[in-house]
Amino acid sequence: MVDGRGPATMVRLLAVMALCITPATVAAGGWLRGTATFYGGKDASGTMGGACGYGNLYTQGYGVYNAALSTVLFNDGAACGQCYLIMCDASKTPEWCKAGTAVTITATNLCPPNWALPNDNGGWCNPPRPHFDMAQPAWETIGIYRAGIVPILYQQVKCWRQGGVRFTISGFNYFELVLVTNVAGSGSVKSMSVKGTKTGWITLTRNWGANWQCNSELVGQALSFQVTSTGGQTLCINNVVPAWWEFGMTFTSNQQLSDVLHAS
Repeated sequence: MVDGRGPATMVRLLAVMALCITPATVAAGGWLRGTATFYGGKDASGTMGGACGYGNLYTQGYGVYNAALSTVLFNDGAACGQCYLIMCDASKTPEWCKAGTAVTITATNLCPPNWALPNDNGGWCNPPRPHFDMAQPAWETIGIYRAGIVPILYQQVKCWRQGGVRFTISGFNYFELVLVTNVAGSGSVKSMSVKGTKTGWITLTRNWGANWQCNSELVGQALSFQVTSTGGQTLCINNVVPAWWEFGMTFTSNQQLSDVLHAS
C-alpha cells in the first residue's frame, strides 16, 4: 500500500494516435456516429473541475485529453472516467477534418442540454444526441479550429492509467464522500463498498459524478474498499487507508482494474 497526503501528481501519457483509418475499418470496428465541439481554451484550463468531481485534471493525471459528454452519454455520472477513441468523420466534412487522425479522451464532465435551442442547431448536448464537448487541444487533434462542430465516429476503449486506483476522502463526522480516480480498464465505477476495522462491509451510493457517499462513523478506522467497475470486474483493496486518515487526504492503492468495456 502506498499512501499520500494530497492529490498525486502523476503525468498521463498523451493519448493521441495517428491512424490509417478507412471505411472498411470503420465498418468492422463497431464505430458509432456523433458530433463534437470544443471548450476550455488552448491549455484546457477551462475544463478543470466538472460534473465528475475530478477537480484539477492536470494533477489528477487526466491531462488535457478530456471531454464533457452529452446527457445520453453521461448517464447521470456513470460514464465518469470512461475512455473514448474519437475521429472526425472525413467522409461527411473532409474540409473540417484532419483525416487519418484520432484521439483518446477521458469523460470528465457533463455537457448540459440547452432546451432553448433545437438539437440540430445549437442544442448539441440535448437528448438523444451522442455529443462530445472536447477540450480544445484534444479537438484540434482531429478537427480544424474554424469548423466549430464536426461529425465524428467514436467507440469506447480501454483506459490506461499509471499506478493504482486512488481514493480521496472528504466530508465530516458521520458523512464521508469518497472520490475515486485513476481508474483503468473500463474506467468507470458501477458500485462500491467500504469496510472499517470496526465495521462490516457498507454499501456506498453515488452522490454525484465519481463521488460515493457513506453515512457511517469511520474516523479512526483503517479502511478497505471493494470496487466494481462497469465492465464487471471487482477489486477488494484492503487497508488502503490507514487509521490516521483525515478528511481531505488522498490515498493510492497498489491495485488496478484491467477489464475492457462496460457490461451494460
